[in-house]
Amino acid sequence: EIHIKEPIEKEVNPHLLPGELLLCEASTVYKYTQEDGSNRGTYGKLVCTNFKISFLDDDSASDDNEPQFKNKIVGENDITLQCVDQIYGVYDEKKKLLTGQLRKYPEKLIIYCKDLRVFNFCLRYTKEEEVKRIVSGIVHHSQTPKLLKRLFLFSYASAAPNNTDGRNQTVMFETLEDWRDELERTKGNVKYKAVTTNEGYRVSEKLPLYFVVPICISEESILKYEGRGIPIWCWSCHNGAALLKMSAFPKEQDDSTSQMQKAFLDGIYKTISKPPYELLKTDDLSSSLPSLQDIQTAYTRFKQLFLIDNSTDFWATDVKWFSLLESTNWLEIIRRVLKKAIEVVECLEIQHTNVLLIEESATDLCCVISSLVQVMMDSYSRTKSGFQSLIQKEWVIGGHGFLDRCNHLHKSEKEEAPVFLLLLNCVWQLVQQYPPAFEFTETYLTVLSDSLYVPIFSTFFFNSQHQRDTNKSGESLKTQSGPFRFLTVWDWSVQFDPKAQAFLNNPLYAEKPKPDKSQRKTARFKHQRQLSLPLTQAKPSTKRGFFREETDHLIKNILGKRIGKFINSSDEPPNSLREFYDSWHSKPVDYHGLLLPRIDGPEIKVWAQRYLRWIPEAQLHGGGTIATAAKILDLMEEVQSLQVKMDEEHSQAVSGGVHSVPMLRNSARLSSLFPFALLQRQSVKPALPTSTWKDLEDEDDLVKRDDEFVDLSGDML
Repeated sequence: EIHIKEPIEKEVNPHLLPGELLLCEASTVYKYTQEDGSNRGTYGKLVCTNFKISFLDDDSASDDNEPQFKNKIVGENDITLQCVDQIYGVYDEKKKLLTGQLRKYPEKLIIYCKDLRVFNFCLRYTKEEEVKRIVSGIVHHSQTPKLLKRLFLFSYASAAPNNTDGRNQTVMFETLEDWRDELERTKGNVKYKAVTTNEGYRVSEKLPLYFVVPICISEESILKYEGRGIPIWCWSCHNGAALLKMSAFPKEQDDSTSQMQKAFLDGIYKTISKPPYELLKTDDLSSSLPSLQDIQTAYTRFKQLFLIDNSTDFWATDVKWFSLLESTNWLEIIRRVLKKAIEVVECLEIQHTNVLLIEESATDLCCVISSLVQVMMDSYSRTKSGFQSLIQKEWVIGGHGFLDRCNHLHKSEKEEAPVFLLLLNCVWQLVQQYPPAFEFTETYLTVLSDSLYVPIFSTFFFNSQHQRDTNKSGESLKTQSGPFRFLTVWDWSVQFDPKAQAFLNNPLYAEKPKPDKSQRKTARFKHQRQLSLPLTQAKPSTKRGFFREETDHLIKNILGKRIGKFINSSDEPPNSLREFYDSWHSKPVDYHGLLLPRIDGPEIKVWAQRYLRWIPEAQLHGGGTIATAAKILDLMEEVQSLQVKMDEEHSQAVSGGVHSVPMLRNSARLSSLFPFALLQRQSVKPALPTSTWKDLEDEDDLVKRDDEFVDLSGDML
C-alpha cells in the first residue's frame, strides 16, 4: 500500500550546466527508497537533459539536506547519460530490459548505473503522455548509439566560461619538454631520447605526438611499420634498467610479410640488447594474462553482486557470498595482474634486466602493468600529482581507447572492457595495504572511477591524442570560432569545494621514509561482509597459494607433461620470484622505496567503498575506514586552529582567522557509507526460511567447512 500525498505545488526546476538542454520531463513520479516490505519514497519530477537524468523532489530546492561531500556537477539524484548501465521496465511485476522502440510503457522504471547505484521509479500516477515521453527519451538518449560530437563534452566546452584553476601540477605530456623532463627525472636520458617523428601524426594516428625510444632506433625504423615493432620507453629504474612496451605485428600475415617483420624485429632486439643497454626480457601479455573478454565477463558477473534492488536480494546472496564472489573470478584476475607486475619488478630491480611488454596495440594490459610497476617502484607515482601524471602518460597520451573500452557511444559491446577500473582496483589493494605510502586516499580512487562517466572532462572521452586533437576544432558560442577548450579531470575544484577535497588527501601520508618495523602493522578493519575469499583446508597454504602455478607446473613435469610457458624468454628458476617476494616481505617497509603487494588468497580484497557504498545493509554504524579518516581530519583541523590562535597577535583576528570548519563532529552519526551516503536505516537480517536452511544442510562443504570467516548467523562483523 502506498500512502499518496499531494503532489508538489511549488515548481522545482533542474539546475542546468552551460550547454545543457532540458529534453523531456514527467511530473508526479514516485521514487522508491531501497526499503524492503514497505513502499516508502518521495514524489517529484523526473527530467532528462542532454547531460543527465535527474529526479527533483521538494528537498532539491532546499540546501538543508546537502551532504558534506557534495559533487558540484553530479548530484545525489543525478545520473549522467554515460553512467546508465541498463534500464528495466516492470510490467505486471515482471522485469524486462528496455532497448530501442517501445510498444508498451512500463508502470515502474529501474535504472542500474555504472557506479552501482540503483534507482526505482513508479510511473503509475504519472500522465500517460508524460510516461511515453520520459521513458522513450531516457532509453533513446542513454542506450542508443551516438556520434562523438553529440557527447555533452562538446556542448559544455562551447558554452562554459574557461576559468579553471591554473595551479594544476599534473604533467600532461602534451609537449616535447614534458617527455624530456620525465627522462631527466628518471635518469633515462643517457640511453633514451624523445622523438618528434610523429608530428602531424605522419607515423600513426594511434601513437602520441611525442614519445621516447632507445637512442639507437632510427627515424626510418619508426616510420617503416607505422610504429609497430618499435620499443617505446615507459620508465627507467634507479639502476638503469628500463620498462618498455611494443605494439605487436598482426598474427595473420602472409609468409613473405611475416618473414620481413621477423627480420625487422630481430634487428631491433639485437640493437637494444648491446651495451650500454641491459639484457632484454620480452613478455607477451596476450598469452600471460587474461584476455579483455575474460576481464569483461568477470567484471559483469562481479558487479551483479552489488546491484541490489532491495533487502531481500541482499540477504539472499549473503548466504552464498563466498561461492558467488569466487565464481566471478574478478579477485583472481586482480591477483594475476599484481603477480605479473611483481615479476616485472623483480626483473628490473634484482636482475637489472630491461623488460619489453608486448601486446597487440600496447594500449590495454600494457598500460595496467606499466602503471602498477611504476606505482610499486617510484614513490613519486604515489603522490597525487605523480599518480595523475602517470595516468596522463600511460593512459591518456599513451592511447588507451577510453571511448571504446567504456562504450561511451554505445557503438559496440564487443570492444567494452573495464581495463582502467582493473588498474584502480589493483592500486586500491596497495593503498589499503600500505596507507602511509600514498598521498591520496581510497576516496580519491573512488571519485576517479566515478569521473569516467562525467562527460564535461576530455580526459576519459577519447581513444587517442590524435582523436582529441582532430575534434578540438569547432565553433564556440562565445567566440564564434576557435578550438574547444576542454576541461581536465585533474582540476578537482570543478567537482568539489576545498572542504570536500580534503577527503581526497591522506592525512597520514609519510612525508619521509620511516623504516620502523612497527609501522607496517596497519589496522585491519572488520566489515559487515568479509571482503576477501577465506583460506580453507581445500586450498594450498599461504606461501604455496601465491605460487600455485609453479607447483602445478612441477607436478605436470613429473607426470611427463609439457610445462606451460610461465616465465617467458628467461632461464631463471621459478623459485627466484618466490625468494624475492618472501625476502621483501620479511623486511621493514620503506614507504618511499619499493612496495610489493601481499597477494595470497585473503589478502586480495573487495574494494568495499566503491562497491558497497550504496547498500545500507552493508554499512557499519559509526565505523569503517572512512569514519577513522574523518576523525583524523577533525583532529588535524583542531590542531591547525590551535596553531592559528597561537600565531595570531590580536584577539579580534583570532575569531576571524580560524577558517577550518569541522567536517563532522559526531562520528556516531557516520557509517562506512560516508562520504557518499549519510546514515540511512538499520537493516535487520530476516529469519531464514526453513527451505533455505534445508538447502544449506545439503551443501556439505559449506556447513562442514572449518572456516573462521564463514558465519551463517549473520554477524559477519
